[in-house]
Order: sequence, then C-alpha cells, then structure tokens
Amino acid sequence: MKLTYDPRYNIAYIRLHEKPAQVETVKISDELNIDLAPDGTVYGIELLNANEQLKKEDEGKLLVINESTGKTAEVSLA
Repeated sequence: MKLTYDPRYNIAYIRLHEKPAQVETVKISDELNIDLAPDGTVYGIELLNANEQLKKEDEGKLLVINESTGKTAEVSLA
C-alpha cells in the first residue's frame, strides 16, 4: 500500500495494488473516487480536497493501527 499526496492539486491517493491497464473510476462523492478493476478489485482511493479530509481530526497525522495487536504507528502529513 502506498499513500501519495500532490500539494499542487490537493489530491491524495491510496494505492492498494499496482493498477492494471484497465480500471474504472467510480465517483463516490465530490471528494472521493475509487479505482476498480473489471473483477471488482479495488486498486486505489483518490481523495480530493485532501487537506481537509486527512487533517480534520488527527492534527495532520496519519495513524496506522494494528487492530489485533493494538500497536500504533504515526506519520506526519504536514
């Protein structure tokens, strides 16, 4: 998995898999798009207006939490 952010356009992309040649982008809302393969596999999630979506509650930090162990890793997005 890879999270990228482009400050010029304020877009973040969460890539779950390498994109195949064919994906369909499904608009979920004005600020969220999902890339799907023909078999329904989710390849990525695009966040428009990313600053607002990623920094709202966690003060500009990405929290990665392992639910089974309770371990937390924190990455600053600022």
